[in-house]
Amino acid sequence: QVQLVESGGGLVQPGGSLRLSCAASGSIFSINAMGWYRQAPGKQRELVAAITSGGSTNYADSVKGRFTISRDNAKNTVYLQMISLKPEDTAVYYCRADLVPRGSYGYTTPYWGQGTQVTVSS
Repeated sequence: QVQLVESGGGLVQPGGSLRLSCAASGSIFSINAMGWYRQAPGKQRELVAAITSGGSTNYADSVKGRFTISRDNAKNTVYLQMISLKPEDTAVYYCRADLVPRGSYGYTTPYWGQGTQVTVSS
């Protein structure tokens, strides 16, 4: 079994900061890319940021310069540091890990966390 557990969401005022964490656990052979997605009410889920196992990153244009994704491979954990938050950043944030479970013959499978709410409001 593989599980992704997110933490760090909450309510913050515009201009504030939050740090999200997502830890993968269970029967894992290896983890390739990890990323953060978000879904606002009435909108489709969108990519916020992603990071490869080698540390290469990719960001949505709307968060460049404000959000930073990082990972600790030893802990199977990915982070999202968010600064200068705006009301339009309000959404449920989901963690995703493209990983190879033990015993899966090397196939990479996407796993998702349960989501954490981020609300930016005064």
